Amino acid sequence: MPTQKLKVDLHHIVIVGGGAGGLELAVRLGRKLGKTKKALITLIDSSPTHLWKPLLHQVAAGTLDSHANTREYFSLARSHHFNFRLGRLAELNRASKQLFLAAVIDENGEEVQPRLSLNFDTLIIAVGSEVNDFGTKGAREHCIMLDTPEMAERFHHNLINQCLRLQISTPGSASGTAKDGLTVTIIGGGATGVELAAELRLTTQILSSYGLVNFPAEKAFKIIIVDLANRVLSMLPERVSKAVEKELGHIAVQIYPNEKVIEVSKESVKMASGTVISSGIVVWAAGIKAPEFLAEMDGLETNRLNQLVVTRTLQTTQDSTIFALGDCAACPQGPGRPNVPPRAQAAHQQANLLARSLTRRLKGKPLLLYEYKDYGSLISIGNYSAVGNLMGSLIGRSLFVEGTIAKIMYWLLHKQHQVTVNGYFHTFLTTLTELINRVKNPRIKLH
Repeated sequence: MPTQKLKVDLHHIVIVGGGAGGLELAVRLGRKLGKTKKALITLIDSSPTHLWKPLLHQVAAGTLDSHANTREYFSLARSHHFNFRLGRLAELNRASKQLFLAAVIDENGEEVQPRLSLNFDTLIIAVGSEVNDFGTKGAREHCIMLDTPEMAERFHHNLINQCLRLQISTPGSASGTAKDGLTVTIIGGGATGVELAAELRLTTQILSSYGLVNFPAEKAFKIIIVDLANRVLSMLPERVSKAVEKELGHIAVQIYPNEKVIEVSKESVKMASGTVISSGIVVWAAGIKAPEFLAEMDGLETNRLNQLVVTRTLQTTQDSTIFALGDCAACPQGPGRPNVPPRAQAAHQQANLLARSLTRRLKGKPLLLYEYKDYGSLISIGNYSAVGNLMGSLIGRSLFVEGTIAKIMYWLLHKQHQVTVNGYFHTFLTTLTELINRVKNPRIKLH
């Protein structure tokens, strides 16, 4: 088995997972340690490209072209003084400080890259999370899970195909879709479910104007959110939930609260109450868990959600040379308090802290303790509006924002990530290109 040994005279920091947290950490360490040859930084990911995960609902709706908004890891590595290795973590040997990457196989079943072994001195696991279907009957077979750009693209292709069927339909006819058009059922009323529903309403109105259906969008496309809680966005202040529900009502998104899904079939979603919703497309957006392979990582402690249990220094409890951050880490906040929530802002904060901590560690200084700071939440309701609560930890209470101000703040969140990864000049050019494409291209992808 080939073993990758890269300048073993340098301390080798390996980061597994190129999501928002992992990539930001690689960029920061590359600038601090890689550029000055104080350490060797290697980022590993199973995909050759990076797309900011909060944008997946826009890819699914077709309002964002995933190919135009991705960055190549190899290019980023060259620009920011770290190495990139394509592969999926398959095995870990803590005693020998080695990790093993599964062979890379192409779409024709041919081997592109053999199984590899890499040595490390410090390992950071940042593999994110995936949808948790809680073992619901039929969910894996009949739901689309928006975990990856590929799954978001699959949803979009399915949506376009269903619309083509609607071209030859009339209200009240059956043509492979719901009786009165296409019903999209979204299971889960969290941020992903709400934002997808709003973005889909925008998409369906545009598709209707393009002539893909021959009757009004509200009749052609029914969008439903099903949630176990008594309101959407149950983890956020009630005022935010009420404002979001009001906006969703304005755009004809139906909400089924207090409903537990017990079965999903090809044609419908069944609830414990006995309610059955006939559906052409079903999306599962309720709950998350860390990838299952983490529970088999050479004795590292995990919880029931497969998250790696870490201390407040982000070190795993069983090995001080292995760290974890982001959604795949169960990080404590203190006695009597829940773990750090799996949110993008937590991954961003942890990446920033680890960049400083690992630099200190190489100098023989103690690691820093992570303290989660909640800067609030923003929810995008398509092009219609945005709602959120901000800066609760700074002023001692939540500041409610909505409308244009909230939309600008939501947009700035993405730009903050782009600046961290790409720098100000590249982000300026990217933003300019986005504005030009908005004028030049159709408002949504039609293929």
